[in-house]
Amino acid sequence: MLAIDRQRRILELLNGTGSLRTMETAADLGVTDETVRKDFEILEKRGELIRTHGGASRPERIRGELPFTERQAIRREDKQAIARLAASRIQANETIFLDASSTVLTLAEFLPDLPLTILTNALNVFTALADRPNLDLICTGGLFDPKSRSFIGLTAEKSLQRYNIHRMFFSGNGLHLERGASESNARQAAFKERVIANSEDVVFLADHSKLGQKAAFFFAEVADLSCLVTDKAADKEFIEKLQGRGVEVLQGE
Repeated sequence: MLAIDRQRRILELLNGTGSLRTMETAADLGVTDETVRKDFEILEKRGELIRTHGGASRPERIRGELPFTERQAIRREDKQAIARLAASRIQANETIFLDASSTVLTLAEFLPDLPLTILTNALNVFTALADRPNLDLICTGGLFDPKSRSFIGLTAEKSLQRYNIHRMFFSGNGLHLERGASESNARQAAFKERVIANSEDVVFLADHSKLGQKAAFFFAEVADLSCLVTDKAADKEFIEKLQGRGVEVLQGE
């Protein structure tokens, strides 16, 4: 089977099921796992699918439906590059907010060894940083959302009102030049909108696949953003237009 026919068959299978496992797809096509992985990589570059840990999913399904652990594995190298670059903005004795996204959880791995106050609504972030002695770690509390493993709702929003947040690091499902940043979850969107209002440096972390995309609920305009940290594959024209609107852009290697 030619590569073009094999990739067409992969997309047919994907449209039928919404997600694929590498080993099962290889068996179905009668090829090696490595061949399927290369096909997945090619199709991802064309925007036809998104690679996941051990497989692939349709782009419109991926972030809203996969478990957090699966989302964390998507574009792991890109997230690490973004996280390293974002961490370089942090200075000693700042109050930092970290949201419940998988990209920001990766940032928690690269926090500098400085005295900081960390605010978060993310259980995973809180757990990851619990043993850091130089951090004052504060969790918002609130209504627990098991899907994102985070706290949301009125209690979470009100808990932030007393703080001046020096830097907010967050992500979302999309960043559109005209409509701004968006989320697939209404409560997550409302919560992030409140955090932005209390933050001085508003830093959006997003790999290239989120740029130009729109999800169901918008929570920030482009003018609300201080900085976008993205990866080297980000669309050059999108970056230039964003910079033209006064948003700083940092790209990981």
